[in-house]
Amino acid sequence: MNLTLRGPALVDDSVLPDVLVHVEGERIAAVTPLVADAPPPSGADVGQRVERVTGTMVPAYVDIHCHGGGGSAFTDLRDDAAAAAAEHHHAHGSTTLLASLVTMSPRDLERGVAMLAELADDGVVDGIHLEGPWLAEARCGAHDPTLLRDPTLAEVERLIALGRGHIRQVTLAPERDHGLDLVRWLTSAGIHAAVGHTTATFAQVEQAVAAGADLATHLFNGMDPWHHRKPGAVAALMRSAARGQVTVELIADGAHLSDDTVRTVLDLVDADHVAFVSDAMAAAGVGDGAYVLGGLPVVVDRGIARLARDPDGTTPGSIAGGTSHVADIVARAVAAGTPLVYAVRPGTRTPARALGLADRGSLAVGSRADVVVVDEAARPTRVMRRGRWLGAGLP
Repeated sequence: MNLTLRGPALVDDSVLPDVLVHVEGERIAAVTPLVADAPPPSGADVGQRVERVTGTMVPAYVDIHCHGGGGSAFTDLRDDAAAAAAEHHHAHGSTTLLASLVTMSPRDLERGVAMLAELADDGVVDGIHLEGPWLAEARCGAHDPTLLRDPTLAEVERLIALGRGHIRQVTLAPERDHGLDLVRWLTSAGIHAAVGHTTATFAQVEQAVAAGADLATHLFNGMDPWHHRKPGAVAALMRSAARGQVTVELIADGAHLSDDTVRTVLDLVDADHVAFVSDAMAAAGVGDGAYVLGGLPVVVDRGIARLARDPDGTTPGSIAGGTSHVADIVARAVAAGTPLVYAVRPGTRTPARALGLADRGSLAVGSRADVVVVDEAARPTRVMRRGRWLGAGLP
């Protein structure tokens, strides 16, 4: 499809009042700001149809941590369910998506990686994120503690081979036996190592960063609280992010983190090193009820997903993923007072750059034609992926 979109647009960290975004096939061919009071261009002027958009065009969202949505999950280990989950998030503005798996048995993890590699080949998902199984038992959250294990080179190499270049990110606890070796194995294979679900000390995190770790999985969640005499992973990761070494994920949905915490991290670290992630499970876009995540029963009540029961019998159990989309998180940040240009960046450019996706996260020449049109409250009303509008628009 070749067309030109006209309307306000977020370009180079500014919302410009009148912009032409020229789309040719799956790519943005040109971005042309118009001067005030310029006469409306005709199709002949731009060489193709001009479509006026109502709202503001922003880059489509990049979600690097997502387990499912729309009633389906990548952890279901069925390609139809995985495709449905991806398409659900595409339609809600996250047109670039890493499919996240949770801790599983070696056999199931291999099945999941092989399945998702096929979907990545087809362009349904944009890569694979392994959250586990090399995590800390004490901070396992919604991961089955009986399946956590130390990494071995044989298992890692097997999974990398099955992923065929599509494994982009692995969450790990660097304090496990061979944890730092795992960081090196991954980074040498071009895979991003993310510190998360960890009891690591400040020094252990710094060692992991020195070994190549450059991401933090959902900062604060799945980590020891920041204590002023025992700073631990949170402080080390924030310091590394402020120094430009690490990008920290935030599940800024109001359930995992307060809005004040999100604003504080953005102020201290800067949006260039913060990635908004959904951490969504199957309930995203569906609602309350009973679900399953990685074989564990989950109950969603008033939009918050929790394990039905923790291993120690506590009910309700740990938070078990999110129920929002990245678009919801951006809109929440705007409602809390963050300017649109600053709220969009952690959902677009920052995660794209963190994973080396050079053609995502901005409205720029050569970028994939992935566009979200948002209203005054930053809620998405239309979504374009690969140069084509998805569906008939959002409510």
